[in-house]
Amino acid sequence: MIKAIETKLKGCFILQPQIFEDERGYFYESYNHKDFCEAIGREVTFVQDNQSFSKKGVLRGLHFQKGGHAQAKLVSVLQGKIQDVVVDLRKDSPTFGQHLSIELSDENKKQVFIPRGFAHGFLTLSETAKVFYKCDNYYRKEAEEGIKFDEAIIGINWKINKEKIITSEKDKTIYSAKIFK
Repeated sequence: MIKAIETKLKGCFILQPQIFEDERGYFYESYNHKDFCEAIGREVTFVQDNQSFSKKGVLRGLHFQKGGHAQAKLVSVLQGKIQDVVVDLRKDSPTFGQHLSIELSDENKKQVFIPRGFAHGFLTLSETAKVFYKCDNYYRKEAEEGIKFDEAIIGINWKINKEKIITSEKDKTIYSAKIFK
């Protein structure tokens, strides 16, 4: 059983699994295709799983795949805590250019479903974090795009001082200005 709450960004859901806890620890079903599709009201077939490990202050993103290579994602945290951020890039959406920020952790066990047409990124808030996400389309390098994490038009309030954020060289220089025109 999974509880799905649609966010202000249509098609983007926060998911909370049912957790069974006792003196031994806990158990929960992190993914069940039938329950997941029923909860979000549509069919999504994931074809690729990804994991990342990051140290505190590492920011990965804001990334997306363009065109026919766009990816929907189901993001969760196996260890640690992150600030997960999605940005609506769907030009026909009433929430185009708006973003959602949510804390995901191994403690709250929340997941976020991100439909195609969104940029995605996350900031590691704990000493380390292991992030796991499913994608409904295969990664294609030639379709890779990104937006700088501190893009003023979006106005994301990252939970740590900007000077303490660690990004890759690629993430420091990526920017698709044409997205917001």
